[in-house]
Amino acid sequence: MCGIVAAISSSNVVPVLIEGLKKLEYRGYDSAGLAVLNPSLQRLRSVGRVAELAAQAEGVSALMGIAHTRWATHGIPSERNAHPHISGGIAVVHNGIIENFAEIKQKLVAKGYVFTSDTDTEAIAHLIEETLKTTPDLFEASRVAISQLIGAYAIAVLREGEERIVVARHGAPLLLGVTDKGAYAASDTSALLQVTRTVVYLEDGDVAELTLAGHRITRTDGTTVSRPAFESTLSADAVELGKYQHYMQKEIFEQPQALGNTLEMIGAAQAIAPNIFGASAAEVFTQCNSVLILACGTSYHAGMVARYWIEQVAKLPCSIEVASEYRYRDSVPNADTLVVAISQSGETADTLAAVKHAKSLGQTKTLAICNVPESALIRESTLKFLTRAGPEIGVASTKAFTTQLAALALLALALAKQKDRLASADETRHLTALRHLPVAVQKVLQLEPQIRQWSTQFADKHHALFLGRGHHYPIALEGALKLKEISYIHAEAYPAGELKHGPLALVDKDMPVISIAPNDALLEKLKSNLQEVKARGGELYVFADADSAVEESDGLHVLRLPEHYGLLSPILHVVPLQLLAYHVALVKGTDVDKPRNLAKSVTVE
Repeated sequence: MCGIVAAISSSNVVPVLIEGLKKLEYRGYDSAGLAVLNPSLQRLRSVGRVAELAAQAEGVSALMGIAHTRWATHGIPSERNAHPHISGGIAVVHNGIIENFAEIKQKLVAKGYVFTSDTDTEAIAHLIEETLKTTPDLFEASRVAISQLIGAYAIAVLREGEERIVVARHGAPLLLGVTDKGAYAASDTSALLQVTRTVVYLEDGDVAELTLAGHRITRTDGTTVSRPAFESTLSADAVELGKYQHYMQKEIFEQPQALGNTLEMIGAAQAIAPNIFGASAAEVFTQCNSVLILACGTSYHAGMVARYWIEQVAKLPCSIEVASEYRYRDSVPNADTLVVAISQSGETADTLAAVKHAKSLGQTKTLAICNVPESALIRESTLKFLTRAGPEIGVASTKAFTTQLAALALLALALAKQKDRLASADETRHLTALRHLPVAVQKVLQLEPQIRQWSTQFADKHHALFLGRGHHYPIALEGALKLKEISYIHAEAYPAGELKHGPLALVDKDMPVISIAPNDALLEKLKSNLQEVKARGGELYVFADADSAVEESDGLHVLRLPEHYGLLSPILHVVPLQLLAYHVALVKGTDVDKPRNLAKSVTVE
């Protein structure tokens, strides 16, 4: 969960390294550092944000360097633990976790190496230096050393006196940037848009050498390979703030466009076609008799909503597993299960491992729902659906979530269609609703001024309770997650019917209760639950549909969404919860885009 940038060029690379780190800061921001050859090895490190490193780097110039922004896994955030780590004339930056680093460290200490940090990365630097004693070529020594590592990594290595950089990946993202004036590498395309749109995606087990003349790639065993180059469609504007105060705010307001892009393939469609999930989707959907969803965090909440949809519309049994737990328990595999993996980045370590585990059990019918076309998850899966949300920089996911929901709604309909369980009139109705989603969400965004007023009531709050019923219960979970992520208010979510089974004991005037009240079959039961809260002195904030018969009174505040949206109602109702979390965070004065202790891309277990 760190960001890497590497560059070798005929012109000064320090501004490229710093700007690249700024674009990658969402991946980690407890410390940052760089190492350049100038012509000797020079290292700069700082605790905190990239801006502090940038101040140190003013006036520094070099034609070659590596840089890193960190989210701590081994060792507390501190300058001594910040990357790059050095051994002799070697500097290394690393994203991931080396599982056997303690064993490697023990052997290196026995050989006389002194460790000055608490990180697993320092072991890589010393291991390469030790390997150079018997394998004097930097590329070959790095390849041999890397072959001894167990775990996940993306690595960049440079050495004093060498005009090249060695990079490698296994289980953590890394791509190359191709230009006629040098070569680059980074964890994310956004870091390299400043110099090139032409990128090469490394595969797990690739080791590459970057020089002024370009790059070459081998496998860890030394076999030479070639990887295709792609022209990125990502625009530089897409990762700029523009008129917005924070990326989270920008991404909330980008949701109508993101949904429109994601649903573009049904813009003029008269019917749901399974092949939007892949050429073999019709065959796979026909064969499957159940669905298993694997996901983490916000994506898990999207999967929870999808379980309601798939069972209601497609009449298929659907289960959902937290990806980080799934492979550590004995489960009952079913070869005819459709395994659906959901991830914004497509590099989430737990989700990738869960898919591989499912496949090892004979469950090979896999579908990835993801926002990154060249991600590991896309390559790992038989079927795929790209959400087309565009880059999401804010740590708290917003537009990735709603586009995932849109994709999952399409999946439920496609499964129902393939199983001959979707009436023609219902198909037309659902397609019409999906096409109208961007407009419907745009109307919900117009509620921001009222939500901003509500947020002031949370300034002195330390706890909050979210309530929802049916397929809005996962939306309550997502609302609670957003609030706790960026405002640091402890928030829980419950199915409203569970109130009397425990959570009601917590309700008092100091704990705001936020409820989702769509005008559906459960509304009357939900209203009874709200009365239970009100009778205990709780302060209620209710997001209701326009025609939900929930009236304001003392201690009961109601904000009405413009329209009821039936099956797709969860997509509309999550938007005001996103806005509430955002504005409460502003009131609390927290760092909205970079909440403490969290990183955007969780590429380690």
